[in-house]
Order: sequence, then structure tokens, then C-alpha cells
Amino acid sequence: MKSAVETLTPTRVKLTVEVPAAELKPRLDAAYRAIGAQVQVPGFRKGKVPNRIIDQRFGRGTVVQEAVNEALPELYTQAVAEHDLKPLGQPDVNLTQLPLEDGQDLAFDAEVDVVPAFELPDFSGIAVEVEPVGATDEDVETRMEALRGRFATLKPITRKAKTGDHTTIDLSARIGDEEIDSVTGVSYEIGAGNMLEGLDKALRGTKAGETVEFTAPLAGGDRAGEEAEVTVTVQAVKERELPELDDEFAQLASPHDTLEELREDLRKQADQAARFEQGVSARDKVLDAMLAMVEIPVPENLVEAEVHRHLEGENRLDDDVHRAEVTESTTKAMKTQFLLDALVERDSVEVDQGELIEYIMMTAQQYGMNPQEFAQQIDQAGQVSSMVAEVGRRKALASVLEAATVTDTDGNVVDLDAIDPTEDEDEALELDEDELDEAEDAEDAEVVVEDEVEETEKA
Repeated sequence: MKSAVETLTPTRVKLTVEVPAAELKPRLDAAYRAIGAQVQVPGFRKGKVPNRIIDQRFGRGTVVQEAVNEALPELYTQAVAEHDLKPLGQPDVNLTQLPLEDGQDLAFDAEVDVVPAFELPDFSGIAVEVEPVGATDEDVETRMEALRGRFATLKPITRKAKTGDHTTIDLSARIGDEEIDSVTGVSYEIGAGNMLEGLDKALRGTKAGETVEFTAPLAGGDRAGEEAEVTVTVQAVKERELPELDDEFAQLASPHDTLEELREDLRKQADQAARFEQGVSARDKVLDAMLAMVEIPVPENLVEAEVHRHLEGENRLDDDVHRAEVTESTTKAMKTQFLLDALVERDSVEVDQGELIEYIMMTAQQYGMNPQEFAQQIDQAGQVSSMVAEVGRRKALASVLEAATVTDTDGNVVDLDAIDPTEDEDEALELDEDELDEAEDAEDAEVVVEDEVEETEKA
């Protein structure tokens, strides 16, 4: 087989492949056998039909089609490897010569988008500036109120309902004489705005036992958007009662004995969160600086396809302003992946099993999933290699971040290594049952991906 590559654009190439008749003959013979085994021709046993009879009955083109369809993926992959290309998406294949007669060669062209070639500069001199950080009293109080909310109780009230109160309601919607939907005993917080338009307004000022009616467009179903007559009966109204801020609350909500100790702990958490956000800002600015140092072309048709998919999912195909925003973010994301993949290759970044398990655990937590189940899902979906690649990109970026100079606007050097979200050893708590289960899940997740990691490393 002979192949040549022509660069059409910085991100698209054209492969020209020629396959000699002698090389293609075994595939044609296999196609004759496959067709012969499937057809019944009078006078011949199944599987024993001569090639010339198959040509007469079904046409040489049928055989060629069978052989070419079988061979094309392998021939294309071989040509891609020969020229060290990194394809993006499926190729557009054009058959330029078919072996319709014995002794004829096969030839085809394949156009495909590829990862562009570019030179990586020296990133060691990058310097960025971030905002100074420090937990404020407001940050501490925000955390304290969130903690109080977790231990709030609902208390029945006799006054009129207002925003923030919790109700239990029966609701029905009718269009004409037809009842479209009906639910009973539904809990709803006034002001949440996540049910029917106008429900919050209708519930304000009601008391338990009262019924109100209003008109609203249906939010879902086959008749979404149509105006319906809605009837709501209020079964109960309760207000959220927050616990008092005292030492008793501190003991209930935390391992601390006093409210002052709890407040100090929340201040440490707020300060750590602020420093983490500062680290994220530094990472983003370093990445922006890296992207500014190298020109990376992107395949416009792939960007447009992704933008279209995104806007179609949001039903905003005609929103030109949003289209421009999505195009910009998609282009940047694609450039970032090209850049970090090139960095992984240049610096020979490797990912070990422990790093992959840690990433899987973190990602599972973000999705609110059991780590073992998440690991099984990505294994079944064939996404383990993608996970490995993502961890490699993160490691490559981290190495650049370590070498970068990061200061805040006050001139202080920011030590990113000092940003550690873990608690001090003397403040650590013993694992509860849920945490023990999570630790066991981590071991199970490790078992699930162990073989896949080894295979990826070998590849």
C-alpha cells in the first residue's frame, strides 16, 4: 500500500491511498467466500459457488463493495499511523478507483480534521497577579447561617403565609372540563418559583384550609404553555425556625464545645475557601498566559458543530449573542486541550493508578454518585482512557503552575503549595459510617479500573 498526505489547512489533511491488486486479492477472495456462503444457486452446493457465477448473478460490484467495506477502516488506520496523524472525528472518504476487473488497483482519498502541529515555547517565566484574600466577618456569618439552616425545624403557624414559608398543598389544573394534572400533599416553599407561574403570588396571604384559584400556563407535558385554571388547597403552613446561636448549637452542629470555637473554625474554613479560589484564579490566569504565548489553530467546522449542538440543546439556535459567547468558550476549550496534550507528550507525563482513582473519586462526588458505580459506568462506556488523558492534562498544567510566579495585587508572593483543604491533624474527626462506606467504595473503584489503567499504560 502506498499513501501520501496533503495539508489542506493547518487543521485538515487529505490522505491519498493506493492499494495494489495483489494486496487486495485476499480480501476479494474473502468477499467471494462470504457471499457464496450466504446465497443459494441452483446446481451448486452452498459455499461452493464459483466466483464467475457470483459475478454473473450478483455483479462484480457487489463483491468489490463487500471487500472494500471490510478493508477500508484498516487501510485508513494504517495510512494515519504511517504519517503520524491525530485525527479528530470521522474522515470524508472518496473512492477514486475500484477494482472492477481482475488486476485493477484500489485507490481512495480521505479528508479529515487533525490535531494541528505547533511549537511549545518555554513557559517557565510566566508571572501572574491575583487578588489578595482573607476571610471577612460576612463570609463567616454566611457559613454560620448556612449551618443553622441545616438544623432548622418547621413549625406550624396560624398567621398568613409569606415568602419563605413551607406549605403542603393539593393542586389541580384544568383546561375547560378536562383535568390535565392533579397532585396531593405536595411540599412547596413560597418563593421557590419552581412549579407553576403565579403559584407564589396565589399562596402569599393564605392560611391552612383555604383554597385559591388562578390562571397559569402549564409548565410541562403535552400541553405545556397552554393556559389552565389552577385550584390550590392549602393543607398546612409552616415557618422555618432556626436554632439559637449558642454553645448548645455548637455542640449539636460540630465537634466544638463553644460557639466561639465553632466561629473560629468557620473562619478557618472561609479563609481556606478564599485561598482555594485564589489558587483557581492563578491557574486560570497562568493558562491564559500560556494560550497567549502560542498560536493554535482550531478546526472551524468542529467548533461550529459543537456550538450548534450546545445551542440546540438549549433551544437557542437564533440567539446570536449567546452563539458568539459559546463559540468563544468552545474555541478556547479546544485550544486548551490541544495545548495541554502537547505538553503531556513533550514532558512525557505519566498517570499512575492512584492518581486516576483520586480523580474518579472527586468526579463521582461532584456528580453525587457512588464511586464504585461511577467507575463501572466509565469502564462500560470505554471512558477510562479519557479519564487518564484528563488527569495527564491536569498534571502537565500543575507543573507549569509550580514554576510560575504568582503575586497578589499588594505585592505578596502567593504560595500555591500552602493551599491545603485538609484539616489539621489535631482537628480531624474519626470516620463515621458513611465515610467508612466511602473508603470501601474507593477500594472497589480501584479494583474496577486497575486492569484498564495497566492496559492504557501499555498502549
